[in-house]
Amino acid sequence: MTNEAGVGIPEPCDSHSAAPRWATVVATFFGIGRLHPGPGTWASAATVVLWWILSKGIPVALQPLTVALLALLAIGIGVPAATRVARASGSKDPQFVVIDEVAGQLIALIAAPITWKCLLAGFILFRGFDIVKPPPVRNLERLPEGFGIVLDDVGAGLYALLCMRALLHFGILPR
Repeated sequence: MTNEAGVGIPEPCDSHSAAPRWATVVATFFGIGRLHPGPGTWASAATVVLWWILSKGIPVALQPLTVALLALLAIGIGVPAATRVARASGSKDPQFVVIDEVAGQLIALIAAPITWKCLLAGFILFRGFDIVKPPPVRNLERLPEGFGIVLDDVGAGLYALLCMRALLHFGILPR
C-alpha cells in the first residue's frame, strides 16, 4: 500500500497472527470443528465412527491398547495445536477447536467392546460429562492455553470411562 507520494505504508496488522496450518488441521480435526451446530458433538460422533471403522482391522485383544495410544496421540499433538490456534484466534477456548473432544471421546471408549450399544453409551456419557463438567473437571479449564482446552475433556473422558466400566461390570452393557 502506498500514499499519494508513493511512499510505502505498512499494512494494518491483526493483533494475532495465523496459526500454522498443521495446528489448524489438528485442532479442528480436519475441519470437523467448523460444522454447526455443536462442533464438539460432531467431533465426538466422527471419532466414534472412525474408531468403529478402524477397530475392524485390529485384533480384539489389541483394541484397548490401540485406543489408549490414539488418545495419548490426540493429547500429545492436541495441546500444542490448541495452544497455537487459541492464540491466533484470540479466544481462550475457541468452539472450533475439537481435538479435545477427540481425545476425551477416545478415552471414554478404552476397553469398551465394539458394539453399537457400547459405542452409543460411550458417546452419550462423554458428551454429558463434557457439557456438565463435574468437579474437578471444570477446574482443569483454568490451566493455561492448550492444557486447559484439552485436559478438561480428558477429565470428562475419564468420568465416562469409569461409568462405562461400571455398566460393563454390572452387565448393563453386554461384553
